[in-house]
Amino acid sequence: MGVKLFAGRATKSLGEQIAVSYGAQLGDVKVTTFSDGEFQPSFEETVRGQDVFIIQSTAPPSDNLFELLLLIDAARRASARKIIAVIPYFGYARQDRKDQPRVAIGAKLVANMLMAAGADRIMTMDLHADQIQGFFEVPVDHLFGSTLFVPEIQKLNLENVVVAAPDAGGAKRANSYAKTLNCGLALCHKNRKKANEIAEMTVIGEVDGKDVIIIDDMCDTAGTLTTAADLLIEKGAKTVRAFCTHAVLSGPAYERIEQSKLTELIVTDTIPIKKKSPKIRVLSVDHLFADVIKRLVNNESISLHFVIP
Repeated sequence: MGVKLFAGRATKSLGEQIAVSYGAQLGDVKVTTFSDGEFQPSFEETVRGQDVFIIQSTAPPSDNLFELLLLIDAARRASARKIIAVIPYFGYARQDRKDQPRVAIGAKLVANMLMAAGADRIMTMDLHADQIQGFFEVPVDHLFGSTLFVPEIQKLNLENVVVAAPDAGGAKRANSYAKTLNCGLALCHKNRKKANEIAEMTVIGEVDGKDVIIIDDMCDTAGTLTTAADLLIEKGAKTVRAFCTHAVLSGPAYERIEQSKLTELIVTDTIPIKKKSPKIRVLSVDHLFADVIKRLVNNESISLHFVIP
């Protein structure tokens, strides 16, 4: 049984790092683009009878998702033994339910498309909503950013740590970190008028004189994060750092981060960073994904990556 690793264009750099950590060469993928913008990816080497791992985050534009679907379909039609979609950042995960009338459940639609294309297994990290695993009829390996973040927080050697959730939805995740780090918990409660726009925010919990660690799965426009950081400083916090797995960082995100009272934002490379910032530090997930791929190939347990260490 052979193993081959390939990467789509959205995550080429991360794919190369994962391949190096795994101890293999990244397979050769060629993408032909037609003059109207249509594209056709192809494997430039045989995948017959192989276990094929296709690495691609599905961040916008939607071409990234469609490229992943085409690669899965190409592998299936080329007689791959098994096809594992490695999706470090699972796009459309915020559309996990009908939260208003007449909207799509985008995450379920994406799950259906991945299975229809021929994916035998999904490997992803810090889904926006845990229940998305149940949208699939194939196994899902859901890795946690805490595997990287908890040791990093411990390395900071902060004395008066308080873990904060930037909104009520992140309370469960923040509570897990607080238990592991044996420290206090604070909650930032926000009211939205519309998507990506906060009307007001309040802090629940004691943060005066504390080093606050905000935990979240993603940072998009950074509106919630920077508003929370500034409010926590106003409430007497000594420093405010944020650990966010997926650096979506769209619109005014970079400007907001640089102008905010955030000490530092620590993210992973599940999505490539568009530009450097003195306040943003990137941790790579390459070793984590390479280790899980190795364990999967050798039929070893990977449960240690599903829990906060």
